[in-house]
Amino acid sequence: MINAGPGEIAALCTALSWTFTMMAFEAAGKRIGSLNVNLLRLLLGFLFLGFFCFVTRGRFLPSDATLHNWMWLALSGFIGLTLGDMCLFKAFVLVGSRISALIMAAVPVISALISWLFLGEILHPLDQAGMALTVMGIVMVVGGRGRRAGQTNIPARLHPAGLLLALGGAVGQSVGLVFSKYGMGDYNAFAANHIRLMAGLAGFIVIFLITGRWKAIPTAARHRSGILFTTVGSFFGPFLGVSLSLYAVQHTQVGVAATIIALVPIFIIPPSILLKKEKIGFRDVFGAVVAVSGSALLFF
Repeated sequence: MINAGPGEIAALCTALSWTFTMMAFEAAGKRIGSLNVNLLRLLLGFLFLGFFCFVTRGRFLPSDATLHNWMWLALSGFIGLTLGDMCLFKAFVLVGSRISALIMAAVPVISALISWLFLGEILHPLDQAGMALTVMGIVMVVGGRGRRAGQTNIPARLHPAGLLLALGGAVGQSVGLVFSKYGMGDYNAFAANHIRLMAGLAGFIVIFLITGRWKAIPTAARHRSGILFTTVGSFFGPFLGVSLSLYAVQHTQVGVAATIIALVPIFIIPPSILLKKEKIGFRDVFGAVVAVSGSALLFF
């Protein structure tokens, strides 16, 4: 019997939202650069959240949060949104997106391990089986799509720093989820996300100050299509998707939520076929079936 709770449903909605986000940010990055997109997405997400919280809670800023909320959520935002994302984007350069995505497929497992150590959460055997199947299916799909994109041969010597950075991105995302759950408690998920975004935004501002990249922002802001795609991605990502991910871990185990959220590479297949005319093979179909079947176990 299906026994899906609000956490599982929110995690599924997160994966759907992040599918739109990935496509929008890919288009935006090609126009104004990924680092500019990283800063602008957090700024736009901050504004979206401020407006939403003002309408729904009567507060533009999370002024009712406790010190505990601020400390752990800010730490979560800095680790997940600043350090984790910086590691991941650098890994894309050093070892490529396919290898990085394969390593990121370990996020559900890492999240479950950290939540067990830090929060004492233990997954049921059925959930463990569902996680294993989901990760297996995602790895099959990501690996297969990389081969058809001309990345068949794995380099003889992968850049060690690139592998460590990709792993750092996975750990950053996992730690961010666990610390968010601990820092939130029963606090409003959207307001909690506002704190995380402020910390992540502050981190990127420091990076831009150190690297002197501020000069590129006005030029990027004047690029209409780049800003349009960034705005769409910011709505479905930092605003809606991340908030739903916090709501998900608030109402179910972190490992379960992270596994369902990890379905993004599966959900992005249909729009890739329709919009980019990409071809899919048996490996894609079989991997998607395995991943979805594994995630389905998490709803029972």
